[in-house]
Amino acid sequence: MTHSVSSDAYYGHGTPAERWERARLFFEAKEYAVAARVLSGLVEEEPGQTGPRLLLARAYYHSAQLARAEAQLRVIVERDPVEHYARMMLGRTLERQGRTEEARSHMRVASALAGDFGDL
Repeated sequence: MTHSVSSDAYYGHGTPAERWERARLFFEAKEYAVAARVLSGLVEEEPGQTGPRLLLARAYYHSAQLARAEAQLRVIVERDPVEHYARMMLGRTLERQGRTEEARSHMRVASALAGDFGDL
């Protein structure tokens, strides 16, 4: 139990800006699960911030925690329906879960929001 407490202290240590930077470094190093642990605390503290939530969703996606990625992306899309990157990531996340039809509608909206009307 002591190990968990000390590791939790590490992930939550520092100012929000320091933790954001640490999370980004872990993400860039492809340490997605570690980045997600740091980011989850940031998102809890600042639930209205899109940047940390989007990076958390991406970390979950890349560490194959698809249900968690989907949940974070749905929060973003609910708050900001024209956030095309989050919508595209939601589509990809649904595709990876085999939910092709549901994914397709999000991908179409994401393309339209990005200005790509080619296959609508």
